[in-house]
Amino acid sequence: MSHQVKNRALKMYADAHIALSSDEIENMEFADFGLGRIEKEGLILVVYENNDRYCSKEMVLLPGMTCPEHRHPDHDGQIGKQETFRCRQGQVYLYVEGKPTDNIQASIPEGSKDYYTIRHEIVLYPGEQYTIKPNTLHWFQAGAEGAIVSEFSSPSDDSTDIFTDPNIVR
Repeated sequence: MSHQVKNRALKMYADAHIALSSDEIENMEFADFGLGRIEKEGLILVVYENNDRYCSKEMVLLPGMTCPEHRHPDHDGQIGKQETFRCRQGQVYLYVEGKPTDNIQASIPEGSKDYYTIRHEIVLYPGEQYTIKPNTLHWFQAGAEGAIVSEFSSPSDDSTDIFTDPNIVR
């Protein structure tokens, strides 16, 4: 992770008036999914809480940054993660299972077209939210200004997420 990426994320949080503690800044997560191109396919996260009952995160997506297609399956006798995304700043193109949108607004990352299979588009603007049910394929991308998304969910277990792209390592 480059210092430039971290500084851009911190500036976006500051511009949105989202205060972070020094511990949150130190423990900020930079997920490039093992692809090595975080500014195209990745996520920048601050995890506020993740316990056996619920999870709360703040995610920054730089302009055009995409979280790859994945789902949260049932595991170990537990129902998969259900999550609500609330757009705080910018614009988010969210894709979930459903009737495909004719002309999606997102740009699928170069070389990854085969791994973005769903096209039902939901556009989130600041103050809007959408809940993704467990085991639902989804992916999302920031608009031209980037985006900040709050996630409220059942417990998060990244190691059980299933990605469409077999090259992804989580």
